[in-house]
Amino acid sequence: MHDELFKQPAVVARYRAGPYAEARERFLKQARAEGYSLSVLERIAWVLLTVAEAVHPHGGSVSSIRLKSLLFRHIRLSKGRPPSEHTTSLLLRFGEDWLRSMGALLPEAGRPLRFARELSAFTKYMRVERGLSPVTIATREERIRWLFASLPSRVRSLGQVTVGQIDAFLEAEAHRGWSRSSLHALGSSLRSFFRYAAQQGWCRSSLVLSIDLPRLYGLEDVPKAPTMYEVNHLLEATASGNDPVKIRDHAILSLLIHYGLRRGEVERLTLDDIDWVAETIPSCVMFERCARDVRTAPFSSPSRRRFARCQATASAPW
Repeated sequence: MHDELFKQPAVVARYRAGPYAEARERFLKQARAEGYSLSVLERIAWVLLTVAEAVHPHGGSVSSIRLKSLLFRHIRLSKGRPPSEHTTSLLLRFGEDWLRSMGALLPEAGRPLRFARELSAFTKYMRVERGLSPVTIATREERIRWLFASLPSRVRSLGQVTVGQIDAFLEAEAHRGWSRSSLHALGSSLRSFFRYAAQQGWCRSSLVLSIDLPRLYGLEDVPKAPTMYEVNHLLEATASGNDPVKIRDHAILSLLIHYGLRRGEVERLTLDDIDWVAETIPSCVMFERCARDVRTAPFSSPSRRRFARCQATASAPW
């Protein structure tokens, strides 16, 4: 998983060499399955490594208060200054979630948990009857705790929770930068809890149906264009070798990437269109039904070498 997030071998090696590498990998894969973007997954990976390095010397199992203290000390020693409020929130949010998924987050002594009995019953239901993974259970627990923390103090039972309060919670998370897919996963976690709560008679069954989830689209995660890394990798893959088709493909990719020619213009371009003396290449050729309007662009030395190879391999289809 780390090699999918980071391209530098040294960075990947550092993440893999850190404490609890397998547990961190499992958590990242689960987070990806739940819809987190690659940029968020990179931050989560950094959080998990930082937390692992902070708690490892102390046995790995800590309470929330102890975790915060260890993180402050660890970051202050490495960075020379304490973490910002935003960084602290990020560390505690995903750090506690990860530790809880492993059973390594110790409860706070004398700290009452809101709706602890109901949440404990739901956790047992997910583990015993549904057979969900520890990461999924911990993730849902954490999200439900966030909702409980956002409720007004006057709410004493689940039957007093309203749709407006749940909508306000989801809207607040959206303003914090959650993507539509992440909000959908968050709302689904709340739906699963309140569906169970309704079955137990703790709240109205209509509450579940009133929780609106953001609409997801089938191809919304498909990138609009390849990344620069993917483009350069494609060029490098076709740059070597003497295969005529590969030589032709490399020249075509150069026209599309470096000169910005459209597909139709590349299809109509032949080696005879290139002015080898003036070192120019047509950069804009109108369609056949219009008057032919040719604009030229300078032919760079690398491009000249690419097309010279094409000229030398006349057997390749052009």
